[in-house]
Amino acid sequence: MPKTKRDQRDQSVRELLRLPVGERIDLSAYDAGGTPGGPDGKKAGAAATAALGPRLAELQERLYAASTAGDRRRLLLVLQGMDTSGKGGTVKHVIGHFNPSGCRIRAFKAPTEEERAHPFLWRITRALPVAGEIGIFDRSHYEDVLIARVRELAGREVIEDRYGEIDRFEKSLADDGVTVVKVFLHISYEEQRTRLLERLDNPDKHWKFNPGDIEERALWPAYQEAYGIALERCATDRTPWYLVPADHKWYRNWAISSLLLEHLEELDPSYPEADFDVAGCRARLVAS
Repeated sequence: MPKTKRDQRDQSVRELLRLPVGERIDLSAYDAGGTPGGPDGKKAGAAATAALGPRLAELQERLYAASTAGDRRRLLLVLQGMDTSGKGGTVKHVIGHFNPSGCRIRAFKAPTEEERAHPFLWRITRALPVAGEIGIFDRSHYEDVLIARVRELAGREVIEDRYGEIDRFEKSLADDGVTVVKVFLHISYEEQRTRLLERLDNPDKHWKFNPGDIEERALWPAYQEAYGIALERCATDRTPWYLVPADHKWYRNWAISSLLLEHLEELDPSYPEADFDVAGCRARLVAS
């Protein structure tokens, strides 16, 4: 029996959106227009997302403050999804809750000549957040098993090896204090068409459109298969994938904000205690 909204709200967002580990992922079985566990509609969703902001900002500050006392923990949000699924929108609307000085945002495009001269994880490693930071990847190392697979930019044996390299890489991150939050933004074929047409119909959005988007759209089935394989092969209990239905932008924003909040609350960073004489410094300052 399908779960009701009340049943869903008894679960954490992590439980609702986490994909099963070690199982075949058929993306057609997931509703891109769903709103599991979410508020009732766009207006309520926007209000609920805004209400999460102060708590997210507080936890980010605590994470950053803890790093000044030697806490090496940090968080990395990995955003993957088809064109128009909302990776950039997530950065704009969700990461806006945070202090930019404590964030490290990187959008990965086609590799440069220098990047192609190195192993595929080289450019990823250089962009990782340091202690106390929240990192956000708009696309990531997964492009090397997605577009590389669909467009046959690398041999199948090379790509097969990359799945294992990614697993080992993410394990090393988790071992080193990085909380890795991997989100697949699941948009429907129909909604992507609508969003691409909106870009074409609005001159102010033409800069966001690339004729190549139509060619990529023609490869939709191949991309869905490539994503299904990556979501299955590169998921562990420590570094699972979360599938966020992305047809409704308001739900996407609420779900990712909630995912980040649950992970940060689990980290529960603390403000460090002063390593100096607070009372003495206060007395000196008052007397100055």
